[in-house]
Amino acid sequence: MLNAIEVILICLVVQAALTDLAMRKIPNVLILSGLLLALLLHLLAGPPWAPLTQWFAGAMAGFFLFLPLYLLRGMAAGDVKLMAMVGGFSGPGAALKIALLAYLVGGAMALLLLLISGRWRQSARNLRLIGKPLLLRLLGVPLLPVPMPPSASAGDIPYGVAVALGTMAHIAWTHH
Repeated sequence: MLNAIEVILICLVVQAALTDLAMRKIPNVLILSGLLLALLLHLLAGPPWAPLTQWFAGAMAGFFLFLPLYLLRGMAAGDVKLMAMVGGFSGPGAALKIALLAYLVGGAMALLLLLISGRWRQSARNLRLIGKPLLLRLLGVPLLPVPMPPSASAGDIPYGVAVALGTMAHIAWTHH
């Protein structure tokens, strides 16, 4: 049986996914209210140290697990903040598992969208632009710093959907 924290978390991630699908944005008010609600629930339901060990550590884990993709322009800031909120509810260990599931779901979504939209050629060009200098550096070829030419994105993914599906899959798995 689901506990109150899990039910509320599912409601919040479903709302985030629907909003991300409709507007390609996850509202800050949803994330902030979710973080505050998770803190309140941990204060009420857990031991006295739960806000530190579960809420704060989980939020930081969720945030830092998605931050690299944001820095590489692979996802939007709202997705990173959503994962921080999920971590605030679930704790650091579960945040890691949920992030891994979300990465898998997001990767599958990306491949599917590339195939459906026909933008896989643009994506392959982007990967070549990024990977060629890295490969040459690894082979020891000295390179002068050259700014990367602007490249069109091959598409944007509503990663809120991936986070929601990863969260629900993790919760279902823990109750299996």
